[in-house]
Amino acid sequence: MQLFALGLNHHTAPLSIREQVAFRPERLVQALADLVQAKPVKEAAILSTCNRTELYFATQQPQHAADWFAEYHRVALKDISPYLYTFPQRDAIRHVFRVASGLDSMVIGEPQILGQMKDAVRQAEEAGTLGATMHKLFQRTFSVAKEVRSTTAIGANIVSMAAAAVHLSERIFERVSDQKVLFVGAGEMIELCAAHFGGAKPRRLTIANRTQSRAEDLAARFGGDVLRLDQVGEALAGYDIVVSCTGSPLPIIGLGMVERALKARRHRPMVMVDLAVPRDIEAEVAGLDDVFLYTVDDLAQVVDSGLESRQAAVVEAETIIDERVDGFLHWLDSRDTVPTIRALRSHADELRRAELERAMRLLSRGDDPQQVLEALSHGLTNKFMHAPTRFLNDAEGDQRGDSAELVQRIFNLHRDH
Repeated sequence: MQLFALGLNHHTAPLSIREQVAFRPERLVQALADLVQAKPVKEAAILSTCNRTELYFATQQPQHAADWFAEYHRVALKDISPYLYTFPQRDAIRHVFRVASGLDSMVIGEPQILGQMKDAVRQAEEAGTLGATMHKLFQRTFSVAKEVRSTTAIGANIVSMAAAAVHLSERIFERVSDQKVLFVGAGEMIELCAAHFGGAKPRRLTIANRTQSRAEDLAARFGGDVLRLDQVGEALAGYDIVVSCTGSPLPIIGLGMVERALKARRHRPMVMVDLAVPRDIEAEVAGLDDVFLYTVDDLAQVVDSGLESRQAAVVEAETIIDERVDGFLHWLDSRDTVPTIRALRSHADELRRAELERAMRLLSRGDDPQQVLEALSHGLTNKFMHAPTRFLNDAEGDQRGDSAELVQRIFNLHRDH
């Protein structure tokens, strides 16, 4: 079994491709079970975010996972192959460490990805698809991410997606404080955006979400009000900025809905930020004259501006990760010798017990304890030395030198002794 990472991300695939292969959160556990049951994949976890969809798995043949990936999403493998990457063991481990540490994110050093990876691990545990190898991999991954964040400046002065959304809004509206903001969804990304927009003190802040209680909790935190999700269409015209990020598989804000809102607004401009993958807002909305629609890929251009200042920290982080990759590979290699070590210890213990039982019989018979101990020590020595001595005596020709050197290494011997 070898570890692999397979997937695509914002570096390799545009949003239009990424949204085709995103996993719906409520179906992830079943997808994992299907992957492991349907294909010769022994262990697996799936990370699916707005910027990446990746499979981490243990198998002998990674092509099976690629086939399953395409079949599951009902796309032709040849259509997504140009965007896919497959990393073999060393590169896969390094990739997982880098992703968790925020080095492969759209926003270098952003902390959200670590929480998303922990969620992915919890779902894999729920699906029963984590074995000893991948469980250890993710334990080590979280430790590496913590080390990178605590010993480098990778997260310093971070420009978040949420801050970028505010920045883009301020390009259109001079002051967010004069605008009304609608958030559609109530997940972690919306919570971050609400915190950033809330800091700008907009005229009105509203949360629309399928689960009313979650919307009410967020609204209470940021001094806003709530809408039912089915009220968004009729209320849309009253908002200047709309930020959406739900788990819906289909757009929930369509072209017609926005056209009606613009008409009611007498074509006053609107900023719409779609952070969802798949998209919440129909792509055709971008063609309307009075709408400024931004997606996660558009926000990348804003956050890239902070990249240069973090390059030194990236170099430090990469050094840490390379060292930890070597450490994990050493752990993997050492697992191959575990059965031999167990067998060796078991054999030695059998020899020990046999000599001890013989010594106990002699003592119970009344033999001299000094002689019994002497016999016990000689017996143990002879039995422990029998196998290596025979190994040396059986060696022939050129093998003799190699055999002698091997035994010297095993028993830490020196020729001059």
